[in-house]
Amino acid sequence: MNMVSKKHTSNGTFSPEMQQDKETITQCSDESVVRYLRTANWKVSKAVKMLKASLKWRLGYKPDEIRWDDVAKEAETGKMYLAGYKDKYGRPVLVMRPRYQSSKSVKEQVKYLVYCMEKAVLDLSLTLHQEEIVWLVDFQGFSMSNVTLAAAREVINVLQNHYPQRVAFALLFNAPKIFSPFWKVLKNFCDQETTERVKFVYSEDPNTTKIIDELFEMDKEALETAFGGRNGEEFNIKMYAERMGDYDRRACN
Repeated sequence: MNMVSKKHTSNGTFSPEMQQDKETITQCSDESVVRYLRTANWKVSKAVKMLKASLKWRLGYKPDEIRWDDVAKEAETGKMYLAGYKDKYGRPVLVMRPRYQSSKSVKEQVKYLVYCMEKAVLDLSLTLHQEEIVWLVDFQGFSMSNVTLAAAREVINVLQNHYPQRVAFALLFNAPKIFSPFWKVLKNFCDQETTERVKFVYSEDPNTTKIIDELFEMDKEALETAFGGRNGEEFNIKMYAERMGDYDRRACN
């Protein structure tokens, strides 16, 4: 089902630059193409258009070339990080803690998001039959000064258009009432599938415990206490920087 077939390349659907770039080979794998087809409701022309746009974006933005040193300042507060554990299905986990958002630059915020997504996808390359990532969002200490509509819209744009079908779901823990009007506006920029993958959960709700027990039954020691686990350690930027350095070296191989 590979869209980069002789039929497509011979009639100029993809430019020579795209054909020659190693990024094209990865992005046009059968698994990747199926993700775009599912997102496009199996409409081939729409999927091709989306895939071409993503290839163009990757060739210009070069997400695979972003390194730790490029985003270290954005990461230092621990506002977002790739967890050192996975759920029981082998899916990498991205943790977000909006209260630690300190950057005012949408450009830099998005760059760090892309870096985290690329590292999570790199993790997926080591897991057979798994293509999705889990997001856990801790709203403890949240205030509206931690978010802007401009940044949130750009995050949605990047995830929906360039990482389709990558986020299995996002569990938003203990979102306060003040977040509700913001989410109501933000939903207007989300497609239906994205909206359905966002789940609001609350610590006192027994159903939340069931969800967490189901996802992390074997790894409660590593899971943060904010999500019902037993790991109460603070985010350690030095240790995280070392981990990301290892990821960067793997990405270069």
